[in-house]
Amino acid sequence: MGLSAVTRASIVATEHLDPRSIDLDLRTSMDVAALLIDSQREAVASLSSCIAPLAAAIDAAVERLRATEGRLIYVGAGTSGRLAVQDGVELWPTYSWPMERLGFVLAGGLDAMVASVEGAEDDVSAAQAAMHALQPDQHDVVIGVAASGSTPFTVEALRVARASRALAVGLSSNEAAPLLLSVDHAICLRSGPEIVAGSTRLAAGTLQKIALNTLSTGIMVRLGRVYGGWMVSMRSSNQKLRRRAAAMIAGLCGVSAQMGLQAVERAEGDVRLASLLALGADEVAARDALRATDGNLREAFARLRHDGLLSRDFRV
Repeated sequence: MGLSAVTRASIVATEHLDPRSIDLDLRTSMDVAALLIDSQREAVASLSSCIAPLAAAIDAAVERLRATEGRLIYVGAGTSGRLAVQDGVELWPTYSWPMERLGFVLAGGLDAMVASVEGAEDDVSAAQAAMHALQPDQHDVVIGVAASGSTPFTVEALRVARASRALAVGLSSNEAAPLLLSVDHAICLRSGPEIVAGSTRLAAGTLQKIALNTLSTGIMVRLGRVYGGWMVSMRSSNQKLRRRAAAMIAGLCGVSAQMGLQAVERAEGDVRLASLLALGADEVAARDALRATDGNLREAFARLRHDGLLSRDFRV
């Protein structure tokens, strides 16, 4: 059953007019810039209420993904969908999260990343087909993002995901939105009215980006793809990143930058393996330890240290 116009208007806060923008087109550029920045700063301040639900979603996602081949599947339309896809595609170079463990369900297909696809967000059949093609199951985590929380494509995709026993996480800027009422973990991003009414690429988009960053980074941290605050699972795919990896290993392991770079080269760009090599581990033992701990550097280090297979310790 569709929402009545009155009911929908009562929940879609992002489409209300911010009284500060009543004469926006008459303002100076300085005033416009100040209003836009102030409105987004105010929206960010509201995120403190999202810490607990975000943490709960992180814990639930880690439980599904740890020791399985479960996937992170991102769903959305328009700006929300593009932000979701952007978050997902960065997990491979940043955390070595396998591409085969990622899925994207974007209204209008991936072509919609760079072009508007008219009517795509209303295409419920396309949402069903896209989700069924991915065949989600109980090991998968599906993250749906919709500022209004009522986008038919996104709501239907999350319904299919949940019916398939996948963990469903929903992000919306409107309380009591259909999306938030139909997921396992509902996260309301209270961005409020936009300076340009209904333009959710502004404050709503800012909060979505922060929330997605928090979700995916929190998941990767809890899965052991970070050591301390170091990005030890990054892909050292070019010379700049290999120099960054070498400096990281020098700081972690107390070796020279040159020794760090040699370890990176020997490990073919794998920072976690290179770190263990720089600590004196045999390459076979280091690879075995990382494999046994699903790539968790801290746990692999503990195993090798327990077995007396390291000549030095981490400095931090």
